[in-house]
Amino acid sequence: MSLEKAYLLLSVALFLIGLLGVMIRKNLVTILISTELMLNGINLAFATADKVLGGVEGQIFAFFVLTVAAAEVAVGLGLVVAIFRLKGYEGSSELTHMRDR
Repeated sequence: MSLEKAYLLLSVALFLIGLLGVMIRKNLVTILISTELMLNGINLAFATADKVLGGVEGQIFAFFVLTVAAAEVAVGLGLVVAIFRLKGYEGSSELTHMRDR
């Protein structure tokens, strides 16, 4: 197996593990971490495609995805902390009933 195929296989595995974490877990912090895992899998696929195609566009796009991911984590973690302080919720299933309370 070539190195590029191994990188693509690893990127698909990272994405699927992150997707499974988003779908199964209820804790909001774990969902944020799983989202980051999905984005890192996408970044690895971009970097691998860039290496195969011989350009720099994949690395530039991966850099922008990392920048957006950092902002997403900052805003998401801030929202999770604010919701926990105000309402005491930890899980995502409790947030679906926030309107009723």
